[in-house]
Amino acid sequence: MYSKILILKFPPTEVEKPIVCSLARDYDLTFNILNAAILPRKEGVMVLELAGTRKNFKQGVDYLKSQGVKVRNASQEIKRDEQKCTHCGACTAVCPTGALQVQRPEMLVAFDEQKCSVCELCVPACPTRAMVARPVGQTFF
Repeated sequence: MYSKILILKFPPTEVEKPIVCSLARDYDLTFNILNAAILPRKEGVMVLELAGTRKNFKQGVDYLKSQGVKVRNASQEIKRDEQKCTHCGACTAVCPTGALQVQRPEMLVAFDEQKCSVCELCVPACPTRAMVARPVGQTFF
């Protein structure tokens, strides 16, 4: 059994199609949706653990790409540059896992890396660009 965590970005034209269900039905793959932010007529992002034989896995990923889905390995991590962070809280509004939360009464943004699903929604939401996605093991800041 082969398994990987993938980040899928769906174009607006494909978000309403049952693409992920086809992975199970047509390619005999199992999946576990770890995180998803998919809205009608807008780009969708999904973090998915996908498992099956190597051959089926490759065919399934090729199928996703043929549907216009951008596929990346989730071998990344999110880090925060404390020097740039102004604790404005913009990132907390888009964080689906609660990894970024405002601590009260201090009104400081806390980042729990253990809860982070690496969906990267916080990266463009941060006005000071304090949130950064990098490959695992790469030195930050």
